[in-house]
Amino acid sequence: MSRYTGPKCKLCRREGMKLFLKGARCETSAKCAIARRAHPPGEHPWTRKKRSEYGLQLREKQKAKRIYGVYEKPFRNLFKTAAAMKGNTGENLVQLLERRLDNVIYLAGFAHSRAHARQQIVHGHIDVNGKRCKSPARRLRPGDTFRIADREKSRKAAEVTLEYTKSRSIPAWLEVEASEFRGKVSELPKKEEASIDLQEQLIVEFCSK
Repeated sequence: MSRYTGPKCKLCRREGMKLFLKGARCETSAKCAIARRAHPPGEHPWTRKKRSEYGLQLREKQKAKRIYGVYEKPFRNLFKTAAAMKGNTGENLVQLLERRLDNVIYLAGFAHSRAHARQQIVHGHIDVNGKRCKSPARRLRPGDTFRIADREKSRKAAEVTLEYTKSRSIPAWLEVEASEFRGKVSELPKKEEASIDLQEQLIVEFCSK
């Protein structure tokens, strides 16, 4: 049997869904592993058993964790915070995930992927409200500003990235001035504005057990 020589995004193929872990590579059908071969790996992928209700819930929770880059314990803490907030717990959870600094930097076009955004933040290339921030998990609020640090190395890297991501659409709850390397959270993101299509109710059901 010949070996698979296509795009090596093995995690996406194993899960059978797009996890957007490879930046622009995931946005094109020519390079995306799921678009090229939309079934799980293995010799007989279609003979696998149907997922149980528990399996569907777990899969959706794992999908959210992997896309947003959140480990199990922080994810559980986020769920507790969402459950304690007023309103729908699932929508609150999605809003908290969307407002993470690494996700905001990615959506603003300052990073190829969320992993790239986390790297930039940890290495001190991002300022929030005029001060350096090294916490990818920081939750931004309406009125908070973010920008690429005013250093030559940071700005040069950002120029290359912005050229690469200029075709990416920016959500309405963010205001971005690419030429000035800065942006602002203008309002709280709504469920329909989420960057990822999640079945948040399945996650709520799983985490409530």
